[in-house]
Amino acid sequence: MSQQKKSVVSIALVVALGGFLMGFDASVISGVIKFIEPEFQLSKLELGWSVASLSLTATLAMMFAGHISDKYGRRVVLKYAAVLYAISALLSAIAPSFIMLVIARMIGGIGVGISLILAPMYIAEISPAKVRGRMVSFNQLNIVLGISVAFFTNYLILSFANSDAAWVKSFKLKEYNWRWMLGIEFIPAVLYFFGLMFVPQSPRWLIMKGKFDRALEIMKKYGDPVNAEKEIEDIKESINRQKAPKEKTSFKKLFVPSMRLVLTIGIVVAVLQQITGINSVFFYAPMIFEQSGIGTDASFVQAILVGIINLVFTVIAMIFIDRLGRKFLLVIGVTGVALSMFLLAFSFNSATYTLTEESMAKLPATIKAEQLVPIKGITYKSDTEFKKAIAGALGNESAKIYESDLITAGIKMNPTLILIGILGFVASFAVSLGPVMWVLFSELFPNSIRGLAISFVGFINSAVSFLVQLLFPWELNTLGSAGTFLLYGIFAVLGLLFIIRKLPETKGKSLEELEAILVK
Repeated sequence: MSQQKKSVVSIALVVALGGFLMGFDASVISGVIKFIEPEFQLSKLELGWSVASLSLTATLAMMFAGHISDKYGRRVVLKYAAVLYAISALLSAIAPSFIMLVIARMIGGIGVGISLILAPMYIAEISPAKVRGRMVSFNQLNIVLGISVAFFTNYLILSFANSDAAWVKSFKLKEYNWRWMLGIEFIPAVLYFFGLMFVPQSPRWLIMKGKFDRALEIMKKYGDPVNAEKEIEDIKESINRQKAPKEKTSFKKLFVPSMRLVLTIGIVVAVLQQITGINSVFFYAPMIFEQSGIGTDASFVQAILVGIINLVFTVIAMIFIDRLGRKFLLVIGVTGVALSMFLLAFSFNSATYTLTEESMAKLPATIKAEQLVPIKGITYKSDTEFKKAIAGALGNESAKIYESDLITAGIKMNPTLILIGILGFVASFAVSLGPVMWVLFSELFPNSIRGLAISFVGFINSAVSFLVQLLFPWELNTLGSAGTFLLYGIFAVLGLLFIIRKLPETKGKSLEELEAILVK
């Protein structure tokens, strides 16, 4: 590897740390919700809000990040994102109330929105054309890696909290476990801020600001030194064309009859990616595994497997997306999503819940056994019935604290099927809907309205993601685990039928060919 390429890789890795922070910040909440629900006495919708609030501000930040970076520079705005991540981590760790925790999460959400837009943009602008795709892919990989590391650090903190080591007591890991889970993000956020000091400004942004000499210097150092001057002239010409008077792109153009098919495909894929429950799994993984009765510690271990499978199959998708095609991966992946969700629904529907004398003897001593006498020996055929019985016996406050222990004591099911279903779902999603959606968006829409169309369907995608995260705890409590996953499976089947019937294969076709096929 040449020194020049090493430099570009180093820069891409530093900037892609924004993707890592985004994945970490979004997923670390998965280990927190079990502890904040009883501490702040949250309703199921409030619990969902603690998770979804980050997505709300991330969506808003995505709308303005590009414009602000055009004014102040990609690197400068990314440094502000690093500061927001650090502030969010600290405020989350010390939050004295639910409201403060939500505010802290929303601050982090602004950083997430900025990173999602600007990190890949900067990497694309600094990288030579021949390695641009690979360099930009670092950001997606780092997002997935951040999700995996969040699961892992949550498990480590929970494990250390049970130790009698002096340093554990000194740092109060047991009393403040969820605060440490959130606060540890401060470390990579600070590293990101200082790391950005050592990367250059985007040469394209410098050209936009008329700083041609500095742009030429950077492009010769990190790009093709022979053709650097010609590249600068091409960029200047492109910028001048963009500045030239032209017909304004109207939002109404998205809804003309000729756009009906392509817009429908974009909206369906955008909704399908989220409504099949991916962020329910990423952000509530330990909670889902706890519903199978394996206990808190094991649920955190299995959440780590979710992160690993996500990482592995994302890499597989990146390898095969140009070989096998977008539609092929979507058909295979969405079929896997549907089958996995139906397996989860079947497994939870087959579960029964009975507290026996033997199982009650294994409960924590802090649970008053005499309060459970009215429900002892009664077999409940759904988790919703069992949870209502627990709440009736212990009261809502104690029921939230001991729900996992009581489910572990009373459930009779095969938890291995739950693990297979969740890992199968994550693998199917990571090889299809996860990476393929954004590739499709860049190919489906006509040149004249591509930016507007992608923003529109991207906004729909984020809005559905927010609602899925917000409603998941309420769905588990109201529909039960079986009903919730059955619903996700039905959505997947409907989406699969649409993909088979309406989506053309875009692999190997020019954007103009696709426009002729889709825009009548």
